[in-house]
Amino acid sequence: MLVRIRPKNDRAIAKMRDAGRLVAECFALLQESVQPGVPLIVLDKMVEDYIAKQGAEPLYKGYQGSSAEHPPFPGVICASINHEICHGIPDNRILKEGDTIGIDIGLKYRGYCGDACYTFPVGKVSPQAENLMAIGKEALKVGIEAAQADGYLHDIGAAINDYTDSKGVSVVHEWGGHGIGQSLHEVPSVSHIRQKSRGPKLRSGITFTVEPMINAGTHEWYLLNDGWTVVTADGALSVQYEHTITVTKNGPEILTTL
Repeated sequence: MLVRIRPKNDRAIAKMRDAGRLVAECFALLQESVQPGVPLIVLDKMVEDYIAKQGAEPLYKGYQGSSAEHPPFPGVICASINHEICHGIPDNRILKEGDTIGIDIGLKYRGYCGDACYTFPVGKVSPQAENLMAIGKEALKVGIEAAQADGYLHDIGAAINDYTDSKGVSVVHEWGGHGIGQSLHEVPSVSHIRQKSRGPKLRSGITFTVEPMINAGTHEWYLLNDGWTVVTADGALSVQYEHTITVTKNGPEILTTL
């Protein structure tokens, strides 16, 4: 049975642009601070203070997860270093020259949410890391470009999967994008791999995230004992880029931008 995805009206999308702009401002704030020697907790506090100053609220801190027994997420940002795929905890670890760090930020502003991720190089990184980051950015771009009105939801994953296959890297199967609006997680689930069906039809006003997680090695992963951090099964590098978008009759619009 196909999921019915309700489009947002112009007023709601305007509010999502405002929330998305604040997310983009957080990344701009971090740009000069992601440097060797900086503790993750310092980056987390920077974003927390900025979000509060703008009158918004963080979405990740205290997030409960799948059950009452699951530990709440302790940070405002997710901070995933090197082989960490997603949901890394912003603790006292210190960034080192050559690291890569995927920072995921979600916030709510005047009733609507914005969510995005960007992988930063820490100082000078290896050519392999530079290449994987370039592939990750392009995978996000081709996924977004596939989100066309009167197209289909699973066109997104097919486009990303075709591209990553052509580059000899893998895209994580189980972790994907999601609908977003007044809540962080709404329908639909957005796969980043090929599916047997084309899925629901896309219509103008539908809002969701596209956030492929790209691994240099296998697509397989496991969860650390902290209950949150997802790492590559083979220890290979992973990068992630994400935007919140809306579908329009003139093509997809990125909402998490300045």
